[in-house]
Amino acid sequence: MDKKYKTIAKLGMFSKGLIYFLSGILTLMTALNLGGSTSGKSQVFDFIKKQPFGMALLVVIAAGLVCYAIWRFVQSIKNPEHIEDDWKGKIKRVAYFLSGIIYLVFSFLAVRHLWSSSSGDGGKSVLSSLSPTLFTILFILIGVALIIKAGYHIKQAYQKEFMKRFSISDRKWHKAAKNAGYFGFYARGFVILIIAYFFLRAGLYSKKNEVKGTKEAFSFLQESDYGTILMATAAAGLAAYGLFIILLSRYRRFDA
Repeated sequence: MDKKYKTIAKLGMFSKGLIYFLSGILTLMTALNLGGSTSGKSQVFDFIKKQPFGMALLVVIAAGLVCYAIWRFVQSIKNPEHIEDDWKGKIKRVAYFLSGIIYLVFSFLAVRHLWSSSSGDGGKSVLSSLSPTLFTILFILIGVALIIKAGYHIKQAYQKEFMKRFSISDRKWHKAAKNAGYFGFYARGFVILIIAYFFLRAGLYSKKNEVKGTKEAFSFLQESDYGTILMATAAAGLAAYGLFIILLSRYRRFDA
């Protein structure tokens, strides 16, 4: 595989991992009453912007997210890892393409935070232009897609498939990294299931203000029975997932 694609992929993975790690840590601090805030990606960008050299760091992260989006497009279109051309392979490549679009949106959010400290409600203004029928269909489809994605992460954790992508079997910290990934993939799948519930509810009941993300998923956990324990566990898992991606961005395999 072309070396430039490997470099783009690794830079993108590092940025992705950093965002998940910070999101998990900030939310975990809230659950433990140590400060912080219930955090989604937009709140992470706000946090980064307020740090020393935050503007420069935000530019780097935005560039990293663009790299990750490019890598997903490369996986989808050029297929450098030789994904099989059966129906499973085609679905996987379409998923990679959609993932690339999503991370381009995240990079746009990071760039927007360079000029504005507020997350804004541009998404809501777009949603308000949709007809009720189109809105219902769109968000039910998104909800179903998220359920499938959550199931994929849980399957990867259960079968420990995520370790196949990395060459670390000879490293001393192999077991610690595997446990972090195991915990992290379960937690990410769990959080995605909650977000899927929000989208399905928004679509079925046509309540446009019900559309929510990671921040609201943590708030939903906090308000439930055993909320602090659930939120802390999910937040720690998300931080573990981010740390797993950061640590292993260097060791990603590209030969399978």
